[in-house]
Amino acid sequence: MTKWRSIAARIAGVMGVTALALVPALPAHAATYEPITGSGSTWSQNALDQWRANVKANYGMTVNYSGTGSTAGRQEFILGTVDFAVSEIPFQAKPEDGSVPENPGRGYAYAPIVAGGTSFMYNLKIGGKQVTNLRLSGEVITKIFTGKITNWNDAAIQADNPGLAMPNKKITPVIRSDGSGTTAQFTLWMSKQYPTLWSEFASSMGRGAGLTSQYPLFTGAKGQSGSNGVAGYVSQTYGEGAITYVEYSYALKSGFPVAKVLNSSGYYIEPTAESVAVALLSATINTDSSSTDYLTQILDGVYNSGDARAYPLSSYSYMIVPTEVTGVFTAAKGNTLGTFMSYFLCEGQQQAASLGYSPLPMNLVLAGFDQIKRIPGAESANVDPNNCNNPTFKAGDSASTNQLAKTAPQPAACDKVGPDQCTTGTAGALTSTAITGSGNGGSSSNAVAGGSGSTSASSSAGAGGGTAAATGATDVTAVAAYDENGNVIAGAATAAGGAVFASPFTVGDGGWGWQQSTMLAAVGFLLLAVIAPPTLMRVFRRPGGESKGVTR
Repeated sequence: MTKWRSIAARIAGVMGVTALALVPALPAHAATYEPITGSGSTWSQNALDQWRANVKANYGMTVNYSGTGSTAGRQEFILGTVDFAVSEIPFQAKPEDGSVPENPGRGYAYAPIVAGGTSFMYNLKIGGKQVTNLRLSGEVITKIFTGKITNWNDAAIQADNPGLAMPNKKITPVIRSDGSGTTAQFTLWMSKQYPTLWSEFASSMGRGAGLTSQYPLFTGAKGQSGSNGVAGYVSQTYGEGAITYVEYSYALKSGFPVAKVLNSSGYYIEPTAESVAVALLSATINTDSSSTDYLTQILDGVYNSGDARAYPLSSYSYMIVPTEVTGVFTAAKGNTLGTFMSYFLCEGQQQAASLGYSPLPMNLVLAGFDQIKRIPGAESANVDPNNCNNPTFKAGDSASTNQLAKTAPQPAACDKVGPDQCTTGTAGALTSTAITGSGNGGSSSNAVAGGSGSTSASSSAGAGGGTAAATGATDVTAVAAYDENGNVIAGAATAAGGAVFASPFTVGDGGWGWQQSTMLAAVGFLLLAVIAPPTLMRVFRRPGGESKGVTR
């Protein structure tokens, strides 16, 4: 009896140990992600915060982010204290403003994150009523932010706004007090478009003539930290008469208007998703994948785009990602980072327009996929354009096509330089402004639908290479539209040239595979470990209570 009990106990022990050894080695059915941390741009933060919330809710992915400003983000990446950074400009190895050179000691790459327009949010009233249809030329904007125009009734501002009787009100320019990529983009534009005005101002403030991330505080200006800081100042009661430069998203969120900016075609344009998409067709993009500045942008063509629909201060921001394991970054974090990037390059771009940004076009998405491949641990991230739910391209499109730009409306006649001024509100202030000056007014909603057909950037075609594979007829395609979380919101027939969505982005669910089979086997072992011992004892026990082959 003792012998057989010992054998049964040993069998049960082997089965139990085998089962326990198998169970912890099994990967979970749903993917798990190591938390990651980044810092930098506030220009991009409204989009980032929404995407972070989405992946947290849908996939249990934790992406921590601090909007410390682009300069601080780049510095923290250099120090190796964050896994990624976000910035509107690349590392400044040779700063034009005399600041300390930025030389990362770790491998890195730039990946596009989201496009948008640097806007001019303002708080102005005429006769106690909010102005929502202000228009400004680039020269006037530059003079305001260099202290040369100080009152809202200046003749140059009045010339831009024939429909408004401009008030005798002091202008308060609100600038960033922290190191800012938004400041860098804005000052780059002024240095390129109005070099004399900017260089005179910069020189008087003891600065170089090029771009700077640290805006000089001048007489009459107010300095505030972060995009929320400058937007918050303008939106307060004490902010009446103030104007600031900030990403369009912040004006939209604050419920305040932005100035329409005069472009090279003679139209005053608002930085909508469509006008930004059109403008970026004229961007020159570094397509040399061996360059440390791969995917960085040269915006001279954007500033002077000949397309009447283009917004002059359009650009996109970068995520700076590691290409080697160092500092706090690990390969496990690389898996999270790569998957998060795949999400925002595809699915996340669906929310760009509603958040006040412009979704990235296909050429930048493909190039972003190439950068994901360089991140240690990111091998499992989706880099297939046919499984990319991005609203700017559809199956069969070439890398130089942007569906959003193709369907962007032409500006209204009242947005053209002349005696009439559209009364329609902008950004977050949709109430129209009554005519207090001259002219017949008009509505921007009268804009003519349909683009000009221009679909290629000067050097961006082919960045990332390839096209999405065609999947069927191109005249009318039955599709399902998905929301930002991958849920079906509609099924409809969509004409060619409209927004056609691919399959929704999914994470970490591969169906029934070897993992599930092994789990089932482990459960079987556990059941045997419980059932086998008493069964064996019954088999070897004699009738009458004696075991077979054993004498008492």
